[in-house]
Amino acid sequence: MTFSLFFATMFAGFLYSVIPGPAVLLVFSLAAQHGRGMGAKFLIGHMAGDVTWSALAFASIVGVSQTGPLLFDILGAGCGLYLIYLGINAMRAKSVGEAPVLRGHRPYRAGFLFGLTNPKAYPVAVAVFTALIARYTLELTWSSVPLMGLSAWIGIVLGYVCTLFWAGLPIVRRFFLTHGVIVTRVIGATFVLFGMKSLVDAGRSFQTR
Repeated sequence: MTFSLFFATMFAGFLYSVIPGPAVLLVFSLAAQHGRGMGAKFLIGHMAGDVTWSALAFASIVGVSQTGPLLFDILGAGCGLYLIYLGINAMRAKSVGEAPVLRGHRPYRAGFLFGLTNPKAYPVAVAVFTALIARYTLELTWSSVPLMGLSAWIGIVLGYVCTLFWAGLPIVRRFFLTHGVIVTRVIGATFVLFGMKSLVDAGRSFQTR
């Protein structure tokens, strides 16, 4: 494995972890309400999902995945429904952190479950990693996957650090605390939109087949 491929995979992992989405918004909300420590705990749990989806993206890119698209369509639909459920709870919140998904309780567990059920994770992982490492076709073999996984993990961790840094800035925390209810509801609406898009994409794929 060349240094160029290692660095490209690390950069892809970084971009994948900082691209705005439900998890990033949730970290900002948690950090505003409970500090960077709570956001960090959530991200540690969330890492299980990021590593899992990154590994599946590698399998697809290398061209050795035998699971087929049907599994991901079913998974996407289920994750979409779950995210819509979380979003509706957040949109109905009348105070900061009232929605279960935004509470600071059991952050490791919440991050773990959220990371594994985030419907945007797999398609975004495939898109980002493909864009940055597809040109290294001759190097993309099973033997290169372990080092690719390590470099992607390093990039993801660096992305987490940057996310926590911005989320914990006083001006950012003041904004989230001052407009907490509105932010909570906006995050909930974002969850619903992501979930609906996942259902639509899965439905179109089912219809095509």
